[in-house]
Amino acid sequence: MARSAVKRGEQETAAAEKKVKTTGKAAGGARGGITAPVTPSAELAEIVGKDDLPRSEVVKKVWDYIKANDLQDAKDRRQINADDKLEKVFGKKSASMFEMNKHLSAHLAAKKD
Repeated sequence: MARSAVKRGEQETAAAEKKVKTTGKAAGGARGGITAPVTPSAELAEIVGKDDLPRSEVVKKVWDYIKANDLQDAKDRRQINADDKLEKVFGKKSASMFEMNKHLSAHLAAKKD
C-alpha cells in the first residue's frame, strides 16, 4: 500500500528531527546544485556583480541584462546577440538561449569556504 503525501511528509519530518537530535547538525535541505553559491569570473561580474550568488540568480541577472539591453534577435528570440560584455562570456557574437548555461558555467566557480 502506498503512503499518502501527508504521511510521507510526516515521516520525513520525523526522520529529519531525529537526525538533528542525534548528530547536532542540520538535517540538510536545498544547499547544493542550483541553490549553491557560486563566484562569477571577472568577465561575468561585469554583468551580475562580484558577490557570490546561487546559480539561479546568476541566470536571472543575465536574462535581465539581455532584456534590458534588447540583445535577443528580432527574428529568432532564442538567439542572443552578444554585446561587448556578453561576448567575453560567450566567446562569440551570438549564442542560443539553450547553450547560454554552458557558457555561463565556464565563468562560475564553486564558493570557497
